[in-house]
Amino acid sequence: MSEASARVELERVVDRLRSMPLGRLAAPRPPYASRAEGARALAQKLADMGARIGGWVPHLVPDAGDAAVGDQVALTGFDLLDLDPEADVLEAMAADLREVRLTL
Repeated sequence: MSEASARVELERVVDRLRSMPLGRLAAPRPPYASRAEGARALAQKLADMGARIGGWVPHLVPDAGDAAVGDQVALTGFDLLDLDPEADVLEAMAADLREVRLTL
């Protein structure tokens, strides 16, 4: 998996989240209570991957509201890409992003 492929998946998810109506973001989407909650879980996962690679203490991604979830995924995802992760991390990242995108 290349960095470019992971970046494309990230941009697709972020674009979809940022353009999604708030009502749709708040709608239930199992296994999460809402699409926004699933996206927040993705942002947390990306942040945790970045913390592992960077050697930092993991921090909780705050719930800044459904309207901010696209920005949270963008921030954590692009920060992770800036760390120049290995191919296995890029592959896991792209798979997680693809899974979320297909459930949106």
